[in-house]
Amino acid sequence: MVVKIIIIGAGVGGTAAAARLSKKGFQVEIYEKNSYNGGRCSLIYQNGHRFDQGPSLYLMPKIFEETLEDLGEDIKNHIELLKCSTNYNVHFHDGETFELTTDISKLSRSLEKYEGSDESTLINFLSYLKETHIHYQRGVKVALKTDFQHWYDLFNPKYIPDIIQLHLLDTVYNRVCKYFKSDYMRKAFSFQTMYLGMSPYSGLAAYSLLQYTEIAEGIWYPKGGFNTVLQSLENIAVKHGAKFHYNADVQKIIVDDKGVAKGIKLVNGDVVNSDIVICNADLVYAYNKLLPKTSYAKKLGKKELTSSSISFYWSMKTIVPQLKEHNIFLAEKYKQSFDQIFKDHTLPDEPSFYVNVPSRIDPTAAPEGKDTVVVLVPVGHITNVSNIDFDQLVKKARENVIDTMEKRLKISNFRNLIDHEIVNDPRTWQNKFNLWKGSILGLSHSLFQVLWFRPSLKCKIFENLYFVGASVQPGTGVPIVLCGAKLLEKQLCDRFSENTVKLKSYSKSFSLLISILAILFFCFVSEF
Repeated sequence: MVVKIIIIGAGVGGTAAAARLSKKGFQVEIYEKNSYNGGRCSLIYQNGHRFDQGPSLYLMPKIFEETLEDLGEDIKNHIELLKCSTNYNVHFHDGETFELTTDISKLSRSLEKYEGSDESTLINFLSYLKETHIHYQRGVKVALKTDFQHWYDLFNPKYIPDIIQLHLLDTVYNRVCKYFKSDYMRKAFSFQTMYLGMSPYSGLAAYSLLQYTEIAEGIWYPKGGFNTVLQSLENIAVKHGAKFHYNADVQKIIVDDKGVAKGIKLVNGDVVNSDIVICNADLVYAYNKLLPKTSYAKKLGKKELTSSSISFYWSMKTIVPQLKEHNIFLAEKYKQSFDQIFKDHTLPDEPSFYVNVPSRIDPTAAPEGKDTVVVLVPVGHITNVSNIDFDQLVKKARENVIDTMEKRLKISNFRNLIDHEIVNDPRTWQNKFNLWKGSILGLSHSLFQVLWFRPSLKCKIFENLYFVGASVQPGTGVPIVLCGAKLLEKQLCDRFSENTVKLKSYSKSFSLLISILAILFFCFVSEF
């Protein structure tokens, strides 16, 4: 009998899961509330300008390649990748700039300006690169490609050497301080935690793997926009029989009296039955809005979330040559700016922000002689504070961004160069994509919200219900969610295979568990 699977949401996780599972012979149908695929990883069009609504950094390219290989495809036949000539131009408060690049000799010379010209500068940088390489290699192995379905998976002794080297009790910023002495470089090599919607002062040290992949593998851009990755996955899924239904808003997941997921009910009243339901909608939203009320839903609603953003999509009247593909503007009061985002849940008085100009690398993103500009300003997610005026926050963010760009880029009339503006703020992310409290990247990656502690792919409350996406294992970010889709595929194939391989029996005594925990704690503490 063919197993029927319904997937809620055509985001990265849902579309990748659809491609994988349809290729394995499952009957797959995807229901998406919007008229387009990709969720946050979608496109906005305006009078010849094309904007990436969310992700614009194509990182960890090997994971994308592996995904297509698993599907029997060559990524080169689906996506044309353009390599950024430089990773970023980083702009500091006092007008100083720093170019982050994959060119080590060029990067080394730039470092000397801030770190000094003696040999320790290069040695420290190479030591930092070595550590981030270890974080990358071990992190991918343990955090992204391991399925932590059970508590004993986390405490498996074979992972102890890997976990020790991930510095899970330290932060990204603290580790950077061990290798760089200038405030400039400490900022330049720590802001990347914002890809995960986190502060570098609380982000686990292992996430410096992001800095490694940028330096070692570069930053890329798919010609035609990041959504071309999703289009390719959808085409592959359709080739294998998957059916995509757009403008199909799901009202609830149908669960019977025995706690078994049986299908979905759409907002228009239609009911669709299935053997398995996979939810790619935001996890916290799903538990609180699509499923029967549970204490776990309330618990999830109180967990630590990633930031939100105020994003500006500007159609420019002309080319702005002072801007590169990727531009970072960092606040002088760096820590204070992050505290205002993650502790006060608001817009910093002096925000750090990211400016992406896709037309600089891909001319198809804008009409000839013009630029397409996306500005992402991190801001706190929506809270229960009732007196927050989001319209005022958007206005304040806009003025801060334009004033900062004019000052640091020495442009006197930037406001006048903007022909058209579209804005996404926390309310937009919440309403358009059902993101809980407008948090753009879901549950945070704090120590007790990763690995086994993060919600699992298989629902532990309702039978025949699975999840895939940013807030479940292994975590947030496009390549990481792609890894999650692969783990989910294995779970379902194991479950429905005639030759299902049973999980190994872990008859560990309580004393052994305590011993392992003690060893881990001792190793972590001794590391510092």
